[in-house]
Amino acid sequence: MKQKSDSQKHLRRSIRLKGYDYSLGGAYFVTICVKERKFVLEEINNSDVTLSPIGEIVYRCWSQIPSHFNFTRLDVFVIMPNHLHGVIVIADDCRGVQLNAPTTRNPSDFYKFISPKRKTLPIVIRTFKAAVTTQYRKNNYHSFEWQRNYYEYIIRNEDELNRIREYIIDNPLQWQFDRENPEQVQDKSYYNKWSHFEESLYCKTK
Repeated sequence: MKQKSDSQKHLRRSIRLKGYDYSLGGAYFVTICVKERKFVLEEINNSDVTLSPIGEIVYRCWSQIPSHFNFTRLDVFVIMPNHLHGVIVIADDCRGVQLNAPTTRNPSDFYKFISPKRKTLPIVIRTFKAAVTTQYRKNNYHSFEWQRNYYEYIIRNEDELNRIREYIIDNPLQWQFDRENPEQVQDKSYYNKWSHFEESLYCKTK
């Protein structure tokens, strides 16, 4: 396999919004992808689509975020074959972070060894990804790795929030048109409806 040169390796631009204070309260649309877009989060059995064992870990870790970051709230989210979409809120009305593991350890608590220090979205996502990685390694799953970094979109008003909720809820039905699908089918109506939004989310410019 051909390896990238050092110059290629470092041509990675940040996808965080430059100058934005991530300790501010607000809602964010987050997309976290599996490395190389591998289909490892779902399984197909007799035409039924279910979460894979790794997908189950992702589901539980994401659902547990507010229990470990008490300044966060979760809105709608969906787990797709190779990525997760979700809305996460950094709440102004909450203060502090739940630190360290509880005295009585719960085996299903995937965050128990992680102690976040700052009230920011990047810390939340980094800790979530680390919790998933820790659990899949404990279960000897060797075919899974996260894509470096993640995508975010700052939700500025209620209309945007409702549109993003629609996008997330409809994502499984629109999988054939999804840009994360290696076998993506081009569809004009889908493009007209979502192209501008996806360009904003994935930091694309025309």
